[in-house]
Amino acid sequence: MKIKDISLQDFYNFIKDHPLASHYQTINYALLMSEQGYEHDIIGYVDELNHIYAVSLILFKNINKNQKYGYAPKGFIIDYFNEQLVRAFTKALINYYKKKHVIFIKINPEIATKEITKNKTINLQNLQVKQILINNNYQKLKDNLYFESLIPRYNAIINLKEFDLKKTSKNTRNKINRSLTKGLKLELQERQGLDILEPFIRRKKACDEFYYKDYYNAFKQNDMIDLLLVSIDAQEYLLNARKIYEEELEKNNHYNEELIKNNTKKNINKKMMSDKKILAYKNDVFLATELNKKGEKKYIAGALIIKYQNRVNILISGYDKKYKSFNPNYFLHYAIIKYYQNNYDYLDLNGMTGDFDKTNPYHGLNEFKLGFNPKMYEFIGEFDLPIKPRTYQKLRKKGELAKIFNKPNLKKKA
Repeated sequence: MKIKDISLQDFYNFIKDHPLASHYQTINYALLMSEQGYEHDIIGYVDELNHIYAVSLILFKNINKNQKYGYAPKGFIIDYFNEQLVRAFTKALINYYKKKHVIFIKINPEIATKEITKNKTINLQNLQVKQILINNNYQKLKDNLYFESLIPRYNAIINLKEFDLKKTSKNTRNKINRSLTKGLKLELQERQGLDILEPFIRRKKACDEFYYKDYYNAFKQNDMIDLLLVSIDAQEYLLNARKIYEEELEKNNHYNEELIKNNTKKNINKKMMSDKKILAYKNDVFLATELNKKGEKKYIAGALIIKYQNRVNILISGYDKKYKSFNPNYFLHYAIIKYYQNNYDYLDLNGMTGDFDKTNPYHGLNEFKLGFNPKMYEFIGEFDLPIKPRTYQKLRKKGELAKIFNKPNLKKKA
């Protein structure tokens, strides 16, 4: 049994329908990361008959002139529960990469160890994989609550076939319903739409302006990525705004008559609440009228979606804060669910934090995603496999690895 380079066809034949396969373990991702300065190998663990028992895309980047590290995004594609296989594969991997000046290989397998809600945590059987890796000299890195790691450790996942708007939180449901009156439309766009999306996501990621264009180019060639934008249909918005305004005027007149007949606190509150609504609805009519006069299409939100096997993943999303009253983020996510519901099984809402305290700077993000009633999972986290243990430990003590991988303390920064 040995490690060797394998063909793309053999690689894809192995990972086809594999539960650990992901878009991170594709040649498309390798092409994307080449724009970030990474080289790559596509390796397999094979026997003398060329039967394959494990595979992986491994990315490589220099630490210094003579040393480099490897990174297997979302981990190796292997049966992690088979400790004998993991041990043999790991030993072969170390022997193979010692000769290539690789100091260590980082992995972050997509193995859920816990299912989490606000009220309880359920430990999953997958937790044993953590011990298997530790038994085979993988170094468990410090767990994080926020977004300090390369890939989020907590994810929210919606079962698209079981999604029911009635089961979302009351706040989420109300905001979705309000957004549906604003004439919002979801549109599938081509590459030029990235210039529209860019201002909505500019401050969300510490990457250059070309990163998501490179992402789109790398995955579009295999139709693995969609660009979705939310626009305002000004005419529909105006029709809805006028209708809602006129309906509220009728209610307001009725409340006024009731108040004249019976000047109770309850009737006063109804009239005051209706007055507030009328002001808001009048503003909608005004804004919709102005948009119609301009006659230009207005985009207010968007997202990049990765499509892989039976799952779609929200890679990045954002919206125009000037149109926050339209609840564009709620509409966007609801529209994404409806758009993919028939052809895919799961929607990954992407990263969350494991901190449910209201002081958490990402509390709003958590609440937003949990409002859609997803299942939240904690994954196993990051491990380093030292290929040259002494050199690896020296680099850690000197802080060289921290310079490469440590992100800013997001909690302080937020």
